[in-house]
Amino acid sequence: MSHKRLERKQLGTPMMTVGSEINIVRSNRVVINNTICPAEIIISNGKIINIVPKKSLAPSKGEKIMDVGDLVVMPGIVDTHVHVNEPGRTAWEGFQTATKAAAAGGITTIVDMPLNSLPPTTTLSNFNVKLQAADGQCYVDTAFWGGVIPNNQAELVPMLNAGVPGFKCFMIASGVDEFPHVNFMDLHMAMKELEDTEAVLLFHAEVDVNQGNPALEDPTEYNTFLNTRPDIMEVQAIQMVAELCLLYNVRCHIVHLSSAQALPIIREARQAGAPLTVETTHHYLTLTSEHIPPGGTYYKCCPPIRGKDNQEELWAALCNRDIDMVVSDHSPCTPEMKLLEDGDFVKAWGGIASLQFGLPLFWTAAKQRGFTIHDLVQLMCKNTAKLCKLIERKGSLQPGWDADMVIWDPDKVFELTPYLNFRLHGEVFATIVRGRLVYQERKFSPKPQGELLLIQQTKAEENTAPYY
Repeated sequence: MSHKRLERKQLGTPMMTVGSEINIVRSNRVVINNTICPAEIIISNGKIINIVPKKSLAPSKGEKIMDVGDLVVMPGIVDTHVHVNEPGRTAWEGFQTATKAAAAGGITTIVDMPLNSLPPTTTLSNFNVKLQAADGQCYVDTAFWGGVIPNNQAELVPMLNAGVPGFKCFMIASGVDEFPHVNFMDLHMAMKELEDTEAVLLFHAEVDVNQGNPALEDPTEYNTFLNTRPDIMEVQAIQMVAELCLLYNVRCHIVHLSSAQALPIIREARQAGAPLTVETTHHYLTLTSEHIPPGGTYYKCCPPIRGKDNQEELWAALCNRDIDMVVSDHSPCTPEMKLLEDGDFVKAWGGIASLQFGLPLFWTAAKQRGFTIHDLVQLMCKNTAKLCKLIERKGSLQPGWDADMVIWDPDKVFELTPYLNFRLHGEVFATIVRGRLVYQERKFSPKPQGELLLIQQTKAEENTAPYY
C-alpha cells in the first residue's frame, strides 16, 4: 500500500541520525498516564530512567536530544497478532520486511503467530528453528506465540518454559495443512496441560456449520463469500470457549472478533468469572461489507468483514471495554494468491496486510467517535502488552520500562490506497525502540537491532481477571 502527503509541517529541530541512540526525547505533548503534557523523557541503556518537566536546555557534551516540538510522544504500539511467515514462506513475508513495516507504523513490539511459517511453532524444536530464522533480522522487538494442534499437548509446557507467552489454536480449518484445527477433546487435553500456568490460550473462534453451496452463486460478489461464514460460526465457537474458560483455570483470548452477536456470551462469561479477553482488528473497525467491490479479493479475511450495523456494535463494545484491544491480524500472501484477475472470493487466500497503517486507521475512525489518545494507548499498547506478559516492560512511558515510543502527528492527513482511498489522520514521524531511533521520515536504521523476547514464566497469580 502507498500513501501520499496532503500537507507537511516543518519541525524546528534538526533531524537525528536514524539508528542512533537517543538520550532525551523532548515534546510539548508527552502521553503519561492520564495526562498529555510538556516533558522530557530521559533514557539510559535502553530504559526510561526519568520523566521530567520540559526544560529546553542546551545538551551536555555528547548528549543526543530529540526535540519534536508539538508532535505527540506516546508508548510504542504492541501488536500481538502478526503473521510473519518465516521460515518457509518468506515470499509471503519475512522478519525484515514485517518489522520494518511495524517500525514505520509506530509499532515497537510484535508477537508472531505460530502459522503460516514452515515449520509451524507447534513443538519446542520448531520454536528453536523460528528463533534461528528471526535472529538478527528484526527492526523492532519480537515475541512468539506457540500453537496448539491435535496431539501436541506434551510440547506445550516445554515451549512455555522456552519463552512463549501462550498458544494459538484454530477451531476450524486454518487454511494450511501443517496447522490442523483442534476438536473439543484436543482442547480439553491442552487446557489440562496449561491449567495453573500463566499461559494464555488464543482461539480462532469459528466452527463449521452447514452451509449452502457457494458454487451456485457468483464468486466475484463479496456476499457469496460472506454467506459462507455467517455470524453463527463465531457465536457457537465463542460459546464453547466461554464454557471451557469457566471450567479450567486457563486464561482464554478470542482473536479477531468480527461478529457483534457474540458479545452477550462474552459479557455473561466474564460476569461469571471467566478470565476471558477479546481483540478486534482495524479492518473490522474500518471496512464494511457494503463497500467491498466485486472482485475485490484483497478484502477477504476470516472471519469476514461484516455490515455497517455490526461495525457500530463493535465500536460500542470497545467504548464499553467489552473488547479489550485492537490489533492488525497482519496476514500477507503473494499477490497471485489473492486471485485478483479472477476476483474469486471463495477461492482467494484470506488475509489482510496493513501492518504499518494500524495507528492512523484506528485513530481516524476512533476520534470521530469520541475516543482519546489515552483510549488508543489502553487498547493498542497497555492491554496488548498485558496479554503477552510484557506489561512490566512495555505499553507505558514510565521509569524502569523500555524506552519504546512512537512520535506522531495526530492531525496530519494523508491518503491511503487501495484502502478504499481513505483520507487518514495521524502520521508517524519516528519510532524509538529501547532508546534507539529505528525509523524516521521513511528512513530505517542501517541494521536491524530488535530483540527476540523470551517471556519468563513466574508463579501464577491468584487474580487472573481480564482487563475490564
